[in-house]
Amino acid sequence: MNVKGVAAGLAAVSMLFTVPAQAAGMSSAEKLRRLDIMLMVTGLRCRTTQYNFQADYGRFTTNHIGELNAASREMKAGLAKRYGAAGANRALDKISVTMANDYGNGHPWLGCDQLKKVASSLAAAKGSAPLVEAADQLLGDSQGGSGYNWARR
Repeated sequence: MNVKGVAAGLAAVSMLFTVPAQAAGMSSAEKLRRLDIMLMVTGLRCRTTQYNFQADYGRFTTNHIGELNAASREMKAGLAKRYGAAGANRALDKISVTMANDYGNGHPWLGCDQLKKVASSLAAAKGSAPLVEAADQLLGDSQGGSGYNWARR
C-alpha cells in the first residue's frame, strides 16, 4: 500500500470511528503498548487461519520499533516514579500480561480478516500519530458506530 493510500485509509477511519471510553483515558504511550500487544496476541490467534497476519505484524513492529520502544520507556519511567526502578519492571510486566489477557479470546469486535487489514495498514503508516489514532479507534469494547464497516472493506 502506498503512503497516499495509507493516509486516505486512516482519514476514512478517523471519520468512521468514535473514541472508545476504554482508550480515552490512556496516555499515548499506553495506547501504543496496548495496540502492539493487541496485534501480537490476536496475530497469534489468527496464525492458523487463512487471514494469518504474522508477516504484517512483523512489518509493523520492524517499521515502528522506535515508537514502540519509546512508548515502553515512557510507561516505565512513569511507573518508576511510583514504584522505583525495580518495581517499574514488575509493574510494566504485570500491565503487559493484563493487556495480553484482554485479547486472549480475540479482539472484541474485529475478526482475523479485519485485523489483517489493520495490521497491514499500520505497518505502512509513518510516525506515531496514526498509531495513536488507530489505538483510539480499535482498543474499545465496542465497534464505535460504523467503524466496523471500514474494517470489513
